[in-house]
Amino acid sequence: MEGRSAILSKTFLIPTPDGQADAFAAFPDDGERHPAVLLYMDAFGVRPVLEEMARELAGHGYYVLVPNLFYRHGPAPVVELPEHIGQEDRPALFAQLMPLINAHTPEHALRDADAYLQFLTTRPEVAAGPVAVVGYCMGAALALRTAAAHPDQVAAVAGFHPGPLVTDAPDSPHLLAPRLKAQIHLGLAEKDMTPEAVSELGRALDTAGVSHTCEVYPGAVHGFTMADTDAFNSAALRRHWDRLLPLLDRTLATG
Repeated sequence: MEGRSAILSKTFLIPTPDGQADAFAAFPDDGERHPAVLLYMDAFGVRPVLEEMARELAGHGYYVLVPNLFYRHGPAPVVELPEHIGQEDRPALFAQLMPLINAHTPEHALRDADAYLQFLTTRPEVAAGPVAVVGYCMGAALALRTAAAHPDQVAAVAGFHPGPLVTDAPDSPHLLAPRLKAQIHLGLAEKDMTPEAVSELGRALDTAGVSHTCEVYPGAVHGFTMADTDAFNSAALRRHWDRLLPLLDRTLATG
């Protein structure tokens, strides 16, 4: 399917219980229906590098939707970003971003997920059948929450350089394992999770009978997929595609 079709991109306003979420979508321009992938942004938000990743994924035969999770605070980019995000930029950026991240509660995330998945069912370019949810950084936990809330709709979850997945909170993402039916891949930077947290997450998924892989990507630091940051690691990005594409191929009907 690669290389056969141009990729179209569109922007949308998606109605939610709390307003309208602006979103970016990319999909093959071939008149066919394609399985859907809901792509959750990292903390820096919807921006050109994420749009380009969505186009890359669409080139493999998927309809990819990238919503602005911070839409309650305005359209993307909610926070003005430099063209390249260096280490020296992070303190000032996170001073602006952390209130937005903290305001995006699990309750907000699940209301939004309902709206995003419902939107996908209305698109003429989207095939009937299961969807996948892919998340980066803060988006990884949201991907797990979405899959747990929609176990009969979400067939695959991939999370890369995730935020906390094992916490002491009563709604920690790892405690959702019994509600998951999706196949899961997690790609970690070397310091994303402690070995103890990785083990606890693995035990929770194993006990629940969830098919999963969890890998530490060698030499990678948090944010390794994002080409517009100092964290970018081209080898780790390739490994990310090498894990993500087969997962989607196994779980989403492409015929």
